[in-house]
Parts: sequence; C-alpha cells; structure tokens
Amino acid sequence: MDFALSEEHQMLKDLVARFVREQLMPLEPLVLEREVCGKGTLLTTEERAPLDKLSRELGLWGLDAPEDIGGADLPTVALIGINEELGKTITPYVFPPDSPNLRMLMVTVNEEQRGQYLVPYVRGETISAIGISEPGAGSDPASMTTTAVKENGGWVLNGRKVWISKAAEADFTIVMAVTDKTKGAQGGISAFLVDKGTPGFNILRKIPMIGGAFTYEVALEDCRLPATKLLGKEGQGFAPMQVRLSTRRLEMGSWCIGIAQRALDMMLEYAPQRITFGVPLAERQAIQWWVADAATQIHACRLMAYDAAWKLDQKRDVRTEVSMIKVFATEMAWDVVDKAMQTFGAMGMTKETPLQLMASHVRNMRIYDGPSEVHRWVVARKLLKLR
Repeated sequence: MDFALSEEHQMLKDLVARFVREQLMPLEPLVLEREVCGKGTLLTTEERAPLDKLSRELGLWGLDAPEDIGGADLPTVALIGINEELGKTITPYVFPPDSPNLRMLMVTVNEEQRGQYLVPYVRGETISAIGISEPGAGSDPASMTTTAVKENGGWVLNGRKVWISKAAEADFTIVMAVTDKTKGAQGGISAFLVDKGTPGFNILRKIPMIGGAFTYEVALEDCRLPATKLLGKEGQGFAPMQVRLSTRRLEMGSWCIGIAQRALDMMLEYAPQRITFGVPLAERQAIQWWVADAATQIHACRLMAYDAAWKLDQKRDVRTEVSMIKVFATEMAWDVVDKAMQTFGAMGMTKETPLQLMASHVRNMRIYDGPSEVHRWVVARKLLKLR
C-alpha cells in the first residue's frame, strides 16, 4: 500500500499550508481580540474579501465539485491533507463551497435545481445551511417531528430546527422533514430547499456557542413551498443526509489532526525555552512523554483518515470507519491540546494564545454531527451485528 500523496496532491497541500501560514494566521490576533469581547470569531465581509480573491486566484475553490461546473473533482484523499492544513489555524475560513452540503446537493439535485442551486454554490456565489437537529431530536434524526404535508400541489412545512450554522446568512437552507410518519427514517424523511426570505421560515434566536461560534433556532410555521423545492426523491432524504454527515465527520477528523499538530508544534517550540528549577521543560520526562504520545496519536489518526478516504474513493462503505474517526480524532485532539495548555502553564490559560480557542473548537466537535457516545454505539452495534 502506498501511503504517500501523489506529487500533485502534495503540491496542493503545500499551497494550502502556505495560504494558512501567510494569510490566515496573521489574522489570529484579531480573531482572539474579537472573541474576548464577546463578538464571536467570524470574519467580516471586508476581511473575507481579499482571502476569497486570493484563494480563488490560486485555484482553491470548488476543490471537490464536479469539473463540468467549474470544480476540480479532487478525490477524498487529497482533501484530507487540505483540511489538515486548514485545521492548524483558529481563523475561521474554508474554501467555497462548504463540502458537506455540496456533496448532498450533488447526489440529489435535478436538472432545474442543478442550475438554480448547485452551479452558483460551486462558484461561491451563494451560502447554504442545513436544518436537521430539533429541540427534542438531536443525535437521533429519525425521531424528528418537523413535518412536510402535500397541499395544493406543493408542500407545507411545520416544526422547529435548532443548532443551524449560518441560518441568518444563508441564501438557502436544506430542511429535513417527515413526509411519512409511519416509515420514519426508512422512507419517511425528505429534504427541501428553503430560500432566504420564504414566508414561514422564521429565525427565533441567535445562540452563542463556546469558541466564538454562533448557531440559530428556526421555526417553520406554515412554510409553503412549491413542488420544485423537494430535494431528491420523496421519502428518500435520509441517505443523502448521511452522505452530508459523513463528509463533515471526515472533515472534522482532518481538522483535528491539524489542531493537534499545531498544539504539538507549540509544545516543541516552547519546552526547550522554558526553564524550571534550572532545567528546560524539554528535559522533564512528563513533557517528553506528552510529546511522544501526541506524535503517536496524531500519526495513528492521520493513517485512519487516509485509510477511510481511500476506501471512500473506491466507493466502499466507510460508515463504521467514519464513526471511529469522529470519536478518535476529537478525543485525540482534545488530549493533545490539553497537554499543550498544561505545558504552557498559566500562559496556556490565557486568551492571548490560540490554545483556548483550539480547545473550544475541539470541544464543540465532540458534540456536533454526533457525540462520541453515539458513534461508539454505532461501531459497537455494527461489530455485534445488532440491528
């Protein structure tokens, strides 16, 4: 087996690494200052504009989008390295379009929706969101209660969604709803495209999260949609949603590798400089073991991610591997960042270093798109051959 990236993909990874180092990391002091003031960490339109311009000129947009609509159609293996580099910075920036919703659209849109939604999304002209979780149905989407009922040749949606990123900014939101209560996840859940400003799609509140992030709660109150807004086939929204979730989980694994590598690099730079009781921290056995363990964990996680990505590119079922990665990567990164904070001592507790935001980002990831406990359950039930 060849575990090395191709020359082309390695060059792309190196290009992204340089973009992160020269364009995103210099913005970190601004991000830290903004988060301290309770203003979140999101970049403003003015701050994003030059980043968008440069990244587009460098050919970093639409990396995994179809070639016939302007994308590069890169394999999943190449994306692991790219997302690892993006994970090394606390500056919140991804190359348009966001891969999870892109992948879901790619497997569901009809010809009309392809031109209206997918093409402008690939071009970076629109922003998307997705509404899956509900106040009473988070990690169990099969228990969702939001309904979509046929009426006058269209659909009427009613229910409530929560923890939606970008709901206020999105040009369209993919909303998951029950279309047949008797079937549930086995043919009873459908996806719908809800455009910004659609009557009945009401944003109730903006929810501040740890790490300077924000999500939204949305109420669907007699939200009327034409039949053309059904995404994919009626009752068959669950499988495409899983495609979307698996894409995000694999991204998170890559981001965690980058976060952990950044934390380890900080430890390696700091430990030889910090003198305690006349001896550099680098000579303390505890620090040496933390460094060795971190390097080992990162190496193992990186191999797990590339293995799953390669299998996915071979069209193999990787749901179990993705759940393993979701658990291992997030808990690995949490442990490595924690050890880095311990190494830095009091400085590691301040909001002047990126460590606290790195920790918050990882802590968020241990919950969203399925907490560790649910993914352990998924893996165990597969191995035990339980339904």
